[in-house]
Amino acid sequence: MALSRYITTPWLWLYGITFFTLALAYPLGRYLEGIVPSLAYPLVLIGAYWLAAILYMAMMLITIEIARLIHRFQPFIPESWLNYEKTPLYLVLAVLSMTALLLTYGSWNAKNPQITSYEIAIAKEASNEAGSLEEMTIAVVSDLHLGTIIHNDRLLKMVEMVQALEPDLILFPGDVIDEDPGPFAKQDMKATFEKLRAPYGIYAVPGNHEYIGQQWDEIFAYLEESGVTVLRDEYRRIDDLFYIVGRDDLSRKNFAGTERKSLAEVMEQIDPTLPILLLDHQPFYLEEAVEQGVDLQVSGHTHRGQLFPFNLVTHFMFETDWGHLVKGDSHFIVSTGFGTWGPPIRIGNRPEVVEIRLYFRAP
Repeated sequence: MALSRYITTPWLWLYGITFFTLALAYPLGRYLEGIVPSLAYPLVLIGAYWLAAILYMAMMLITIEIARLIHRFQPFIPESWLNYEKTPLYLVLAVLSMTALLLTYGSWNAKNPQITSYEIAIAKEASNEAGSLEEMTIAVVSDLHLGTIIHNDRLLKMVEMVQALEPDLILFPGDVIDEDPGPFAKQDMKATFEKLRAPYGIYAVPGNHEYIGQQWDEIFAYLEESGVTVLRDEYRRIDDLFYIVGRDDLSRKNFAGTERKSLAEVMEQIDPTLPILLLDHQPFYLEEAVEQGVDLQVSGHTHRGQLFPFNLVTHFMFETDWGHLVKGDSHFIVSTGFGTWGPPIRIGNRPEVVEIRLYFRAP
């Protein structure tokens, strides 16, 4: 309405067409990913930014309308502002400028991950015939979302950050590849993954986005070929020192039509006297891990909302949507993730690589 005072009818038509074109860009781009990849990328990118722009413009406009409503009952806005002819135009320009600043900051923030470090001691020994392991460094990277928007350059940055930690073990708790494995293959991300090194191995579990695109077999095959062991309701006993348990994702039922196993089933043959590390993409049902004697669970999925104010939503959805939680004798680490889904923007949180210094102590 404010724009209609200053823009003639033909330009308003152009504005309307542009608005709806931008609104359709993201879903159209995702549809074209496997058909015309060269066209899909710009459409997805433009559409993703538009989704974020609409969110923040709507929030600001709603705030303005709330202020106007309050003013009707309790006047506080100067009459000179209300009566000035160009006030609506200046408000529109202010909203557009603030939105542009937010998107610029959010883009920078999303591309500059931090290292988040934790020190955790568990009351179990990690020992075999060769001796005892007193501590180890674990690198955890969740929610890479490699694909149409997150490219190999971001993966290279992740590899550099992880290798700088000199990890003993590398864990990817889900959403490594974002639905379509095509960009992974075309950009030879396999070669980048092969630069990762960890004495005790590199492990991943499925996330919901590995399933959404209905190409999970190809995705898991690519990861295995890249040196990443994908665990789907199974475990590995590492040098008789500790266990790594990987759960299939909760979304498996919706997309593959079969339930994942219960944690009790997965861990049925595990020796509970050894340390147990669990990967589970979505941090729901944490009490299961406590009941089964899991010492450390790592998860992702939440992105901590990715865009404010969705962090308020994830805060109420999950027992913990980010950070370190202790329940009983079990420790839980939930990461904000390294990449992004949808808009390549983060506001209200930081992308991260998680470093865990894990200490083994005799009970």
